[in-house]
Amino acid sequence: MTTDQTRPATDPHRLRAPDPPQTPHSVLNIVIPVYNEEASLARAVTTTRSFLDEGFPFSTTITIVDNASTDGTWQVAGALAGSLPSVRAVHLDQKGRGLALATAWSAADAQVLAYMDVDLSTDLRALAPLVAPLVSGHSDLAIGTRLSRTSRVKRGVKREFISRSYNLLLHGTLGVRFSDAQCGFKAISAQAARALLPYVHDSQWFFDTELLVIAEKAGLRIHEVPVDWVDDPDSRVDIPATVRQDLGGIVRLGSELVRGRIPLETIRRTVRPGDPRAPASTDASAPETQSGSLLRQLVRFGLIGVASTALYTVLLLMLQTMMSAQAANLLALLLSTIVNTQANRRLTFGVRSRAGALRHQGQGLLIFALCWLLTSVALSLTQGFSPLVQIVAATVANLVATLLKFLLFRRWVFRPHPADSTSAADSNDRSSHPTIISGGDK
Repeated sequence: MTTDQTRPATDPHRLRAPDPPQTPHSVLNIVIPVYNEEASLARAVTTTRSFLDEGFPFSTTITIVDNASTDGTWQVAGALAGSLPSVRAVHLDQKGRGLALATAWSAADAQVLAYMDVDLSTDLRALAPLVAPLVSGHSDLAIGTRLSRTSRVKRGVKREFISRSYNLLLHGTLGVRFSDAQCGFKAISAQAARALLPYVHDSQWFFDTELLVIAEKAGLRIHEVPVDWVDDPDSRVDIPATVRQDLGGIVRLGSELVRGRIPLETIRRTVRPGDPRAPASTDASAPETQSGSLLRQLVRFGLIGVASTALYTVLLLMLQTMMSAQAANLLALLLSTIVNTQANRRLTFGVRSRAGALRHQGQGLLIFALCWLLTSVALSLTQGFSPLVQIVAATVANLVATLLKFLLFRRWVFRPHPADSTSAADSNDRSSHPTIISGGDK
């Protein structure tokens, strides 16, 4: 039986968990999110459906989710849903892979929910090993990994570098153990999805990472499958925009975990009620001693510092193709320093008033001068080497400067300043009525 259904886009900030199924119509539901893929969609769906019909051990439904395409993708999806068994089509009026997955998973009635990319970069023979541990109840989530020693991957140096750098960044900042956050080949039990989706806020490309990080921190079991993977040269991913979103997502998610805003214990008990393992404590309600305050500042500074270093590296990598190494270094440092100072001002040291903001940025730029000096020396010492060697040397020098930055921020830049208190008091005296701004920073 085929089903053709059209659903409006849900609010991307309210990703709904799937309703508990009464009697699952199929064991597995595979979601294929697409945007302007009219040329490749039919081949992907027919190939996948044929593979499933040739001895795949679990009953499976394919759900095509059209992410507000502007070409003929929706017409192709509707035709496929009308002609192939167990194929559904869903249309959204908003873009966003996370939104597509949350919407489709919310409507699915299967025991296991999965998704895969339309380019079929991943060999379908990895599908059964991916979902079997979830069907049996052994694991709660499963991911394909391109970074295992036994994975066979064909892709360019640029994408390999970005992928490994991103996963290394996750390991260093959020302390995760899973190896590959971004492979478009994942599955989750419906029970785990119901517990996790209410706390996953991203509706774009960071959705995968946020889902996996929360699951791991809650003590859920994540199964990894080495995959054979071939890069799609016609990928529609906007790499610079995705990098910016991912860095912002890491900072936000790290802050939520540190503050204890995600009920990890509740999630674990919901998914695995008989499991005695407890998630790592991230309770932010305990009394904060001076050493505890320092530790919390170090954690937040570390998250922001590593994210800023990654931002600097990506900017340098892109800018070097447009200008000289020294000019690219200067601009990358300037941009990443402004972002770093503002993030530390608000998140690490809790300065939320506008008083002293300009002075803080000025002091941050003085620290920027130190970073520029260190990285410029590193570039000078590696002059004549390949661009990759220069990038590595400059990144190491920038990391050293970042470690020194914490002491300067804590002891100099963000120390309580009498002028700030006076300015804030004067501001209160001058206004008898508060100014209320809707939709501001939270």
